[in-house]
Amino acid sequence: MAVATGELIRAMNYVDDMNATLRRIAIYIPGMGADERKRLAETMRGAATALNSVIADLEKADK
Repeated sequence: MAVATGELIRAMNYVDDMNATLRRIAIYIPGMGADERKRLAETMRGAATALNSVIADLEKADK
């Protein structure tokens, strides 16, 4: 396995931060109303699209 660069370590730390944030968000979901859930879902869909785009770029680079 190759040595991890500082850029890779920073990027992986960002992913860890995103996962921690998602866990925090999940804690609040049971207390949200239907409208709040809908608005949050819409916002998160945009983030999911960006995440899927980054994953696709990473997978392309491997080929």
